Amino acid sequence: MTGQRPLIALPARFSATTSALRYAAEVTARALVEAVWRAGGEPLMMHPHAPGGTADPAEVAARLARCDGLLLPGGGDVAPHRYGAAGPHRGVYDVDDEQDGFDLAAARRALDAGLPLLAVCRGLQVVNVLLGGTLEQDMGGPDREHRHRVHPVRVECGSPLAGLLGAREVNVSCYHHQRVDGLGTGLAVAARAADGTVEALDLPGAAAWFTAVQWHPEDTAHQDRGNQGLFDALVRAARNRS
Repeated sequence: MTGQRPLIALPARFSATTSALRYAAEVTARALVEAVWRAGGEPLMMHPHAPGGTADPAEVAARLARCDGLLLPGGGDVAPHRYGAAGPHRGVYDVDDEQDGFDLAAARRALDAGLPLLAVCRGLQVVNVLLGGTLEQDMGGPDREHRHRVHPVRVECGSPLAGLLGAREVNVSCYHHQRVDGLGTGLAVAARAADGTVEALDLPGAAAWFTAVQWHPEDTAHQDRGNQGLFDALVRAARNRS
């Protein structure tokens, strides 16, 4: 249908409580939904079904088959055992094996099927872990972590990200206490913070459009053309695919 919005799958996040509901809920950030909508996409919140922490690949493939793109959002920490860590650091929080299982399976399917993929914060870490990378479980407390911080990042010369953001150096809104340690197979660093933290990843040779950022572009997308441009590019790639 002419003018139909491409469907962008957006895995929900489990929430123990919400102000509007009496019981546990599945939620997504309104700012993410609005950024996708502004870009011309139709955000489709998807139930993260992965009993026992393992999603059925065939089921995930069937569910994503009706979608034109995937947005992996932020959320709690990936379980350390997923990347071979001996045990959780005391700062690790909101680990959910079902959430991990679904996100990993959805990312795997997107990469294999050539589904455009934008990975945000936890989403970047999920992709890195999926491809065999590791995470630093805690960056060292309030003086070193990037929680509730706006800071500059330097984009690598020649990275597609520089074209999307329209600059080699940009200020970004961050909320994370973990970061990439070992890089996953095939991934390339696209941006770093001044302290060396990996803030964006490319996947050269990917079958479809791919961008992963450690910051939260949705925080400023309503007023920042560069960060809105990440969502615009996702929806544009999804529309071209559909």
